[in-house]
Amino acid sequence: MTTPTPCPSCGADATGKFCANCGAPLQGAACSACRAPLTPGAKFCHRCGTPAGLVRAPQPSGMGNALPWAVAAIALVALIALAAGQRFARGPEGSGAPAPGTGQPVASGMPGRAPDISALSPAERAERLYDRIMGAAERGRMDSVRFFLPMALQAYEALGSLSLDQRYDLGRLAEVAGDARLASSQADTILGAQPRHLLGLVLAARAARLRGDNAAELRYLERLSVAEPAERLKQLPEYLLHQNDVDIALAEWRQRKGPPR
Repeated sequence: MTTPTPCPSCGADATGKFCANCGAPLQGAACSACRAPLTPGAKFCHRCGTPAGLVRAPQPSGMGNALPWAVAAIALVALIALAAGQRFARGPEGSGAPAPGTGQPVASGMPGRAPDISALSPAERAERLYDRIMGAAERGRMDSVRFFLPMALQAYEALGSLSLDQRYDLGRLAEVAGDARLASSQADTILGAQPRHLLGLVLAARAARLRGDNAAELRYLERLSVAEPAERLKQLPEYLLHQNDVDIALAEWRQRKGPPR
C-alpha cells in the first residue's frame, strides 16, 4: 500500500501521480504531451505549456497530424461539388447562360422568368415569344410551351393586321397548342392572298395532319413540291427565315410519295 502524501496544491491526502481531489501533479507525474517531468503541484508543463491534468486519448501512429487535413480535404471537395451543382442547375435547357432578354427554364423542368419584352415593339415581342415557344417545343419542354403560349397568342392578336409571315407564325403556334381550326384559318388566309406561297402550303399540310385528314395533307404537300422551285427564286424574307420548315415538309413529301416508278 502506498502511503498517502499531502497534495502540494490543495493539501488533500493523495496517492499516485495526480491528486484525485484537484488533479494537480504529484511526484513522478509526467506531461501527457511531451512526457517531461512535472513539478508537483504545477498547473502547466514548464516545457510545452500543456495543462498538467490534461489526459489525451491515444491515437493511432501517424494519424494525429493527418486527420485535420483529411477533414479539410473532404470539406473542400463537398464545397466544389455544391458549387458545380448550382451552376449546372442554372443552365437549364443545356444552353448555359440565358440569352439577353429571356428567362430560361430551370433544371427542375419548371419554366423560368418571362422574357423581358417591355422595351420591344409589339412585332418584336410576338417574334421573341414565337422563337421561345418553338425552341422549347423542339426540345420537348412542354411546360415552357404551356406557360408562354397564351402570352404569345395574345401578342399576335394585338398586332391587328398581320403580314403573311406573322400569320404563318400564329398558325404554327396554334398547331403547337393543338388548335386545328386556328391553324387552318391562318393557312387559308395566306393561300387566299398567294395560292402558291410556300409557308401557306406548309401550314395547310400541318393543319390537315392535326385534323387527321391524311388526303388533304398529301394534296398540300404535292402542291408545295410543284410550287417550290419557282417560289424559292423569289427569295422572300419569310422563305429564308423558315427555310428549314419548307425543307422538312418537302422531305416528308418525298418519303410519303415513295421512289419514282
